[in-house]
Amino acid sequence: MDFPDTIVALSSGRLPAGIAVIRISGKQTRFALETISGELPEPRLASYGALRAPAGAKIDSGLILFFPAPRSFTGEDCAEFQIHGGKAVVAAILAALTGIPGVRHAEAGEFTRRAFLNGKLDLTETEALADLISAETEAQRRLAVLNADGAQSNLYSGWRQRLIHARAMIEAELDFADELDVPGSVADIVWADMEKLLGEIREHISGFHRAEMIRDGYDVVIVGAPNAGKSSLLNALARRDAAIVSDEPGTTRDLVELALDLNGIKVRLTDTAGIREGAGKVEAIGIERARQRAESSDLVLLLIDATAEAPVLPVLVNPNVIHIETKADLVAGSLIGAKDISAVAGLGHIANARVISTEAADQPLLMVSSITGQGIDQLLGLLAERAKHAVGEAGDVLPSRLRHIELLRETAAHLESALVADGRGLELRADDLRLAADRLGRISGAVDVEDLLNVIFSQFCIGK
Repeated sequence: MDFPDTIVALSSGRLPAGIAVIRISGKQTRFALETISGELPEPRLASYGALRAPAGAKIDSGLILFFPAPRSFTGEDCAEFQIHGGKAVVAAILAALTGIPGVRHAEAGEFTRRAFLNGKLDLTETEALADLISAETEAQRRLAVLNADGAQSNLYSGWRQRLIHARAMIEAELDFADELDVPGSVADIVWADMEKLLGEIREHISGFHRAEMIRDGYDVVIVGAPNAGKSSLLNALARRDAAIVSDEPGTTRDLVELALDLNGIKVRLTDTAGIREGAGKVEAIGIERARQRAESSDLVLLLIDATAEAPVLPVLVNPNVIHIETKADLVAGSLIGAKDISAVAGLGHIANARVISTEAADQPLLMVSSITGQGIDQLLGLLAERAKHAVGEAGDVLPSRLRHIELLRETAAHLESALVADGRGLELRADDLRLAADRLGRISGAVDVEDLLNVIFSQFCIGK
């Protein structure tokens, strides 16, 4: 596409910094390079020189890179200035560049938007690039790199081509049934492949929660009676004072959440209000929130005060519950029950931990102390193992956006309709295949998605 303006922005991190990178893209790039550096560098070769204001005063010295169209990130003429990362230096360079007619500051995501509109990226690769920029854990980075390299795009494109081919074959049978070079029973082969494709799409949709866990975190909620040690355990796992700890029952009345990086996977820990009967109005709201979070979480840590004579366990709907005994420092000795702790964590031998099998809990109890640290490392290892198992193998192609899921479900619905032989003519079933292909095309941007672009690119930072 031919854009009237040339855009410029700081593309590196927060200032001040050792080095700052300023990026420019558009038809005025060559003129800007000649104006600022005095010459047009050789394409894709770093050139060192002085950078000057249009009036001739030197601003700084640095490296200059020129990427002529169409072999650039945006598909336009692009350039980068690698300069010293002082605030005044960057401001002066940006002022000199935007002082050139036709050059302006870029908006958020505008470089990537131009790359998309010029066919350098499709929408799934664009979204993956945003994920890569915001990645905080190794699992997030791996998923983003996989999709940025086109794994999602190739999968959806392949499915769409199968749908287009199936529709073409069905319409060929309708229009050229009497021709010798068109097989007479092609529909049987087509519908068998479409049945297989529907299964593949359904299986892919089922992987969305895994992608959510990678992006948003494996959700672990800590519940238990008041003063069971929930906030103390949260602080011990985080190794900082993230929640208020007090001997007074009902201190925690709202959800307290923090994130951990366990072996490259984001794990979200949530401390909740102590669950008990007879709570006051405000505390009761916190207890209800605790129950709701526990029911929807990936894993519940149900804490039991080891010093309590007759602890009352709350009834939880979530089947993924691990029973943890707390306050090990107040209990004399330690012992191992009928089930070895290694069967719980999958971590081999674990010292200084107690496991008790009871009729009330079919899972062993790991004993911990937030004061001495007993069992804390083992619990972190257990959480890491559970998160790793839930996330699954690295390298799987997963639907990484709710937008993808909505369109994939619509694709599956149209495909299901096409597969139902309820007396409708082949032309109607072929149209269902067209609608299914259309929905797949919207995921990658092969079909008009203009209404989505502002939403997608608003997630990017300035300079990207």
